[in-house]
Amino acid sequence: MNQEAKLVAAIDIGTTKVVAIAGRRYPDGEVEILGVEKTPSTGVKRGVILNIEETVSAIREVVSRLETRLDVRIGEVYVGMAGYSMKSLTNRCYRFIDSNKEISTFDLEELRKDSHKISLEPGEKVIHVIAQDYSVDNEHGERNPVGMAGHRLEGYYHVVIGRMTAIKNIEKCIHRAGLQLKGIILEPLASAHAVLTKDEMEGGVVMVDIGGGTTDLVIFQNGVVRHTAVIPFGGNVVTNDIKEGCSLLFKQAEMLKVQFASAMSSLVREDLYVSIPGMPGWEAKEISFRNLAAIVQARMEEIIEYVAHHIEKSGYYDRLSMGVVVTGGGALLKDIAHLIKLKTGLEVRIGRPSRYLGTTDIAPDQMPFYSTAVGLLVGASEYAAKQVVEAKLFEMPPVAEQPQKEEVRRTVRTKTTKPKSEKEPTLYTGDLFEAIKNRIAGIFDEKDVEM
Repeated sequence: MNQEAKLVAAIDIGTTKVVAIAGRRYPDGEVEILGVEKTPSTGVKRGVILNIEETVSAIREVVSRLETRLDVRIGEVYVGMAGYSMKSLTNRCYRFIDSNKEISTFDLEELRKDSHKISLEPGEKVIHVIAQDYSVDNEHGERNPVGMAGHRLEGYYHVVIGRMTAIKNIEKCIHRAGLQLKGIILEPLASAHAVLTKDEMEGGVVMVDIGGGTTDLVIFQNGVVRHTAVIPFGGNVVTNDIKEGCSLLFKQAEMLKVQFASAMSSLVREDLYVSIPGMPGWEAKEISFRNLAAIVQARMEEIIEYVAHHIEKSGYYDRLSMGVVVTGGGALLKDIAHLIKLKTGLEVRIGRPSRYLGTTDIAPDQMPFYSTAVGLLVGASEYAAKQVVEAKLFEMPPVAEQPQKEEVRRTVRTKTTKPKSEKEPTLYTGDLFEAIKNRIAGIFDEKDVEM
């Protein structure tokens, strides 16, 4: 039996890098990664686009390289969204049902619409509402009450809120790069689908994605997203601490962090040093591995304390039988799993999207770096058949024709059924909770912002 496999592409617009990825998506939901390219990102800070032109330039460069590598033209892409522009809250609402009738999908949809009725600040938009559980006549814990009889139907929801300016900036960058925006997926949920197993989601797990600008957190329990958060600090803050503490250039500090740093100073030998060549006219510097680790550990402990705070706040600490899965570029930091276990008391493993990247030339120890990008493709497949659009958030302008290369949406293997008609851009979303606000200001001072 022939299968229709379509090429899909996604772009991870991160604080430190822009990643373009393409793969085949099959009708059964399986995704085969064909190629990945990355380039440095300079127009994004803490997950939010601040410089349109620099971001557009990075997107064009990385997409061009991927097109050349695969000999296709990338026409439309899925894009990730995160950053401090996002926040979430929990909402509960109810409605009364005719007790002579069964609860229907219409009742659930009407209840979901009611959950939109919340107070928003100017410029904010309800991006998505995800149902967690229902109760029927005060009987709690129902996942799908359709077909049940009852009089009072109550729903518990996670409401994701974003700023329209952030959405518009993503849209603007994609279109100026000559691409069509197929859909937006929340990055924490994307990363989770790339590195977590179904058993982990069911048993209770925390996914921590430590990126350059933010640290994202998602808690799954009984297969449902229970809590998410974005801590607006990541690996760049650690690099900046090394830069200030050792009087180095930022690029030198980043090199030290990547090649020699540890998250646990007690595990580092005292007699190890690294020599940093001096600038013309300046002597070389010797940096102690133990001192370097102490700088890194101090900052990572602060970030992980906020992770632990959110785990405790969620109320699911005692139900996380699968522990913590850490991914992202920060997962490459030596001994990071030991530190997270020490601070949270939970078992920890490193999350790698090896299931999807196993056939690529990416080394296993570098795979956590690409978790979000991989998850964008997997997430697009995961939600392709689900109704996840809250509203039409933006209009799609026409995309200039580029006929030289093959469209990324081409069919790899034909099928006898007629192709589906084109759909409007879709916003795929998960639960993005509790961006750290005033409380985090007491820990991170103004110089942390200066990268």
